[in-house]
Amino acid sequence: MSSSASSPDLARGTTAADPASSATVTRHPPGLKVIFMAEMWERFSYYGMRALLVLYLVNALGYERTDALELYGLYTGLVYLTPLLGGYLADRWIGTRLAMVIGGVVMMLGHFAMAFEPLLHVALGLLIVGNGFFKPNSTSLVGMLYEPGDPRCAGGYTIFYMGVNVGAFFSPLVAGTLGERLGWHWGFASAGVGMAFGIIALLWRQQQLGRAGLREGQAPIGWADGPRIAIWTAGSLALVLAVLGAGHLLAPLWATLGAGTKLVAGLALLAAVFFGVKRPRQGRDAQPLTRAEWSAMLVIAITTVFVIVFWMGFEQAGGSMSLFADQQTDRHLMGWEIPASWFQSINPLAIMGLAPLFSALWLRLDQSRFALPDPAKMGLGMIVLGLGFVLMAAAQSRAEALGSVGPLWLAGVYLLHTIGELMLSPVGYAMVSQVAPARLVGLLMGVWLAGIGVANYLAGALESLLAGSGIPPFVFLFSSSIGAGLLLLLITPWLTRLSRRASH
Repeated sequence: MSSSASSPDLARGTTAADPASSATVTRHPPGLKVIFMAEMWERFSYYGMRALLVLYLVNALGYERTDALELYGLYTGLVYLTPLLGGYLADRWIGTRLAMVIGGVVMMLGHFAMAFEPLLHVALGLLIVGNGFFKPNSTSLVGMLYEPGDPRCAGGYTIFYMGVNVGAFFSPLVAGTLGERLGWHWGFASAGVGMAFGIIALLWRQQQLGRAGLREGQAPIGWADGPRIAIWTAGSLALVLAVLGAGHLLAPLWATLGAGTKLVAGLALLAAVFFGVKRPRQGRDAQPLTRAEWSAMLVIAITTVFVIVFWMGFEQAGGSMSLFADQQTDRHLMGWEIPASWFQSINPLAIMGLAPLFSALWLRLDQSRFALPDPAKMGLGMIVLGLGFVLMAAAQSRAEALGSVGPLWLAGVYLLHTIGELMLSPVGYAMVSQVAPARLVGLLMGVWLAGIGVANYLAGALESLLAGSGIPPFVFLFSSSIGAGLLLLLITPWLTRLSRRASH
C-alpha cells in the first residue's frame, strides 16, 4: 500500500464544508461510492486482461506453454513493483486523485493496444505503469475520507474490497466471452472500455470526495489538467519504449539466464527501486531501531516467506489452471461450451458469499477460549490451498487418462483456494498493520507487497524452474503448500512471542 495516506501534502479527511464530511456518524462519506465505482471498473479491466492473457498467448500467438506462463508471471509480478513508484510520485508531485486519472488513462491505452498483436509488449508495459499510478492511490484515497481513529474506516475498506470483487466477477464473464467467442481484440477492447468507465466515474462525481486526494492548493481535476495528464501519459509511453529497447539489447543475455537467476536480478531491481524512493529519515525516524522494532521486522519477514509460497500457488488461477480449463476440462453444457475464462469468476463470487461468514467466524473464535493466533490462521489457509492442489493433481491425472474431466473438479479447486485466501490474506494485512511500528509501516507493507510480486513471478516461472526435475507442478504445489502450512503452525508459538515483544 502506498504511503500516500500519511503524506502531509495531501488532504486526509475533510472539513465541515466538504461534501465528504456530511455523513453522519453511522453513514459512510458519499465519496466512498465514487471510489467504489472507479475501483470496480478498474478491477473489471485488470481481471478481464488476466482471464485472457495466457489463453491469448497460447491459442492466438502460438506461444509455448512455459513461455506464456513466464510472461504472465513477469506481468503480474511487475504489477506489484510499480505501485512503489506510483505512490511516491503521487506523494511528492502529482497528488492522489490526479495520479489515479493518469493511471486510468495509461491503462485504458494499454488495453486498447492489446487489440493489436504487434503492440503486445508495449500494451503490457502501459498496463504495468498505469497500475502503478492507480492502484496504491485508490487504496489510499479511501483512508483519506475518514479522520484518524474513525471507526467507520474499516467498514469503508470492506465496501471498497467488495467493489474489487464485483469487478473481478463480471470481467471474465464479459471480456472472457467476447475474447474467446467474438475475437481476442473484442475482449481486450472491452477491458479498455471498462477502464474508461472507471475514469468517468471518478471525475463525474469527484465533488463528493471533498478535498480528499488533493494536494494543498490543488483544484479538483478538470480540463485545465489535460496537458499534465497528456505529459505524464506520454512520459509513461516513453518509459515503456525505453525499457523495451533496453530489453531488446539485453535479450540475448537474458535468454541464457535460468529462471532462478532472473528472479535474483528482479529482486535486486526491486530493492533498488524501493530504497531509491524512500524519503530520508528525519527526527525520530533517524534513530536506531529498538529491540521491539527488530522483532516486528523479523515476524513480518518470516511470514512474508510463507506468503510467497501461498501466492505462488494461488496465482496459478490465471496461468496453468486457466490452460487446464481450456485444454483438459469438458466445458460442454446442453450443447454449448462454457468459455474457459468463466472459471475465474468463481473466486470473487465465493469471496462475496464467504467473506462475511469468515469475518463472523474469526470474531467469534477470538472471543472464545479457542482463539487462534494470526500465524495459525495463515498456516491453516496454506493447508487448505494445498488441499486444493491435491484435488488439482488428481484432476490432471484423471484428465491425462481420460482426455478431460468435468467442470466440478476445477470449481472445487477454486472454492478451496478461495477459503484458503480468506484465511490468509485479510489476516496477513491486519497483522502487518498491527505489528509494524508506526515509523516502519510503509517499509514493512512494501516488503509484504514485494513478496506477493515475487510470488506472482514464481507462479509463472514454476514450470521452467521444475523442468527436468520430474516433479509435476501441481504435486509440487500441494506438497509445498501443506508442508509450509504445517511448518508455520509449528513455529506459531515463537512468532506469537515475537509479536507480543514487538507490541511492547
